[in-house]
Amino acid sequence: MTDTTARRVAAAAPSIAAASALAAGVRLHEIDLLRGLVIVLMALDHVRDYFHAGAFTFDPLDPDRTNAVLYATRWITHLCATAFVFVAGVSAFLQTAKGRQTPQLSGFLLSRGLWLVALEATVLSFGWSFAVPYPLFLQVIWAIGWSMVALAGLVWLPRAAVLALGIAIVAGHNLLDPLTPDRFGPLALAWTFLHEGGPLVLGDTPIGIVLYPVLPWIGVMAIGYGLGAVFLEPAPKRDRALLALSATMIALFILLRGLNLYGDPGPWTAQGDPVRGAMAFLDVQKYPPSLMYVLATLGISLGLMPLLARLRGPARGVLLGFGAVPFFFYVVHVYLVHALAIGANAALGREAGGMFNFFVNMIAAPERYLHLGFPLVGVYVAWIIVLALLYPACRWWGQVKRTRRDWWLSYL
Repeated sequence: MTDTTARRVAAAAPSIAAASALAAGVRLHEIDLLRGLVIVLMALDHVRDYFHAGAFTFDPLDPDRTNAVLYATRWITHLCATAFVFVAGVSAFLQTAKGRQTPQLSGFLLSRGLWLVALEATVLSFGWSFAVPYPLFLQVIWAIGWSMVALAGLVWLPRAAVLALGIAIVAGHNLLDPLTPDRFGPLALAWTFLHEGGPLVLGDTPIGIVLYPVLPWIGVMAIGYGLGAVFLEPAPKRDRALLALSATMIALFILLRGLNLYGDPGPWTAQGDPVRGAMAFLDVQKYPPSLMYVLATLGISLGLMPLLARLRGPARGVLLGFGAVPFFFYVVHVYLVHALAIGANAALGREAGGMFNFFVNMIAAPERYLHLGFPLVGVYVAWIIVLALLYPACRWWGQVKRTRRDWWLSYL
């Protein structure tokens, strides 16, 4: 063996070791820790949706009506969607390190993606509403599902090509903002699904809403897949790469947002004081996610990963417990949060019938919510209760997934 060959083998050894560990069934705790953190934050956002009195009357990101604590409570949860979708792309790439060949991986992504889409349109849409018939409420699981379907095709390309395509979609999709569904004639619905989002109308009847149009999320998942090899590197090299990516994305966000050059349909303007000015600066579009939104939120999430890897003690165990079973947490928490909100209001003698068929009533009969809800401190108390109730269930389900190898467990 030549010296050059020996050096190459030595340099590749840590990545090979990481791939071998994955093939043996070892999970990457850094990914589960990030999942755990963002799913805990996501639960806070959904508890706020159902418990906070102000959630029924105004946007918590509106600088003219919010306060700093409420604004931060809402804004920090922006990290969730981009982190979930990005990590789903990383996890797809890591399946190759576990021995899945391209045909197997493509078939799995296609079937699991369609499964998630079906669950969003049935089990989850009902859980948000608690009514029959229920409106379709198509959000993050819908976006992840269709992004997996798209990635099922993209995995046949070289990884670098998938990464380049993902960057092009995320960076360029705001150029399509002037195109509205009415310009597409019979394909208007397809454009609503793909890029625009908004009300979902069949004939003249509204049947739901598309909160997560899928094109930009396909880009985020493709970036995750394209960067997946970073997570096979030894920890010091991986962490340096993640921190460099984080710093680059946040710097680009500050530059482009500060100059109002490009990347968000809502330019910011100076406000009367620094706090409100910061609120306006950070208030970027999530539905659909603008380039500014992705740069800010994914940039922060990537920077958090090396810090989370150093977390020790009970907090680490809690985040790993939640992060190992994110889909289980997601489905169960939708029903739990909604049911607890009904029960908490009813326990105080309030008429809580409007909490059934929730989103239809929010639009058609908002007066039914004027007497409902709790101050922000009540939201945090309810959030802690939800996490305490879910933790044992998540630990149990995680144990099931670790000890059994049934094929269908990979879909849950």
